Amino acid sequence: MTVLDNVREGLKILSRDQDRLDRIGRYFKGEHDIPYMPDSAEVEYYLLAGKCVTNWCPNLVGVPGQALYVDNFRRGGVAASAGSRSLEMAHWQASRLDARQASIYRAALEFGHSFVVTEKVKGKVITRGLATRRTVALYEDAATDLVPQAALYRASRPNGDDKLGKLIYWDAKFRYDFKYKDIDHITAVGRPVRHGALECPVTRFAAYVDDEGDTWGVIEPMIPVQDRINQTVFDLLVAQTYTAFVVRTATGLAPPLKMQKNADGIMEPVLDTDGNPVPDRQFLNASRWMYGADPATKFGTLEAGSLEGFVLALDTALKHWVGLSQIPPHFLLGQIANVSAEALQAAEAALGRKVEEFKHGFGESWERVFRIAAAMAGDTIAADDDFGEVVWRDMGVSSLAQSADALGKFAESLDVPKEGMWSRIPGVSQAEIDEWHKIKDRLDKEAQLYQSNLGIGGADAQMMSAWAAMPGHAAPVTPVATDGLAA
Repeated sequence: MTVLDNVREGLKILSRDQDRLDRIGRYFKGEHDIPYMPDSAEVEYYLLAGKCVTNWCPNLVGVPGQALYVDNFRRGGVAASAGSRSLEMAHWQASRLDARQASIYRAALEFGHSFVVTEKVKGKVITRGLATRRTVALYEDAATDLVPQAALYRASRPNGDDKLGKLIYWDAKFRYDFKYKDIDHITAVGRPVRHGALECPVTRFAAYVDDEGDTWGVIEPMIPVQDRINQTVFDLLVAQTYTAFVVRTATGLAPPLKMQKNADGIMEPVLDTDGNPVPDRQFLNASRWMYGADPATKFGTLEAGSLEGFVLALDTALKHWVGLSQIPPHFLLGQIANVSAEALQAAEAALGRKVEEFKHGFGESWERVFRIAAAMAGDTIAADDDFGEVVWRDMGVSSLAQSADALGKFAESLDVPKEGMWSRIPGVSQAEIDEWHKIKDRLDKEAQLYQSNLGIGGADAQMMSAWAAMPGHAAPVTPVATDGLAA
């Protein structure tokens, strides 16, 4: 297929998926389909329908999204020298991905996939997100391929005959810019430009992918349950408005008539078109009395309807929501009183497995981004490193003391190098780890210098190294023998 054939194919896919993705976006924002109501419903029903939306969809995205945060990148088959240890994280910081990574995950969780593009901007390699509803990637096998053959981004739509739409297209070697009026009228703008990568620089982040390459997120499967919750809340509001209070009744009581003054200033009943008196509307509240002159008049009440069934139905729908979404119930309802730490951990186990699944998929995508960035920066060795992996921040509920105790046991009991545990300390950034490495290297050099100057070794050398590493201590001065006698 030619470049224009691929561009047209991409526009067809964008048009095909537009309604589906727009519907998912509406539900995320709380713009839900209105609940069922009879055709004869009055205006009050529509007012209640506008108040019945209880939007739980942001929790579907927010809860797992808040547990996804990349802290570092660890090279695999390529040994990083001291000068190139943070090359990947330098690209990360230049792209402002500490903050911008969240929107990439949220879009992937919301729509099922999101995209980033890695480009060289003013001499710097930058990775930025692309709008999901305006981007499409073309794969030979969308189910298994990590590398797309090409990608299309619709920067703007055409607006009549005066304003043409803008398209950006990437393949394995070039970036192309196009203007278009419709799918049959596409014009190239300028010449293709080499983007510097060894493959298409657009990377997809997919939440779920089936064996046919279709993607879906966390919102679309839950729309029927969300609609059921809205319908139940709507029915509850209707029942609460019309049947949740006692109705007073009267029999044998003639209603008062609507009166008006005639031409002579005398009050007389208002007549309808048939000449019948028009009854006046009565407003009742706790301060008004009802009375009847006829002894046969009887007063009574209609009991209020029970709302218990609606509340039970709503509780059942929320339980279904919790089970299908794998979100712990206390995240939604806030009921954590008298719950042990073990029970909370068990409740969050399903969520933890769900987040771990997202980390595996998103991590592969980030590793490809780092390989592309390395290729654009001219580091061909790192560009071929298939063993690198991103380091996700531990967003668990364990305290710093618990983490320190666990890491200490790894270092002491399993002989894991202590420096290898630094990246696993919760909340520690790569910049801090780099600073620790510099401090340790300086202290090691100082200890070696002391040893070479004093000519000591063995246990004494170990003591000197430990002493030099202690903050606020200078190396002890070893007494030197004089005249053949020990000092």
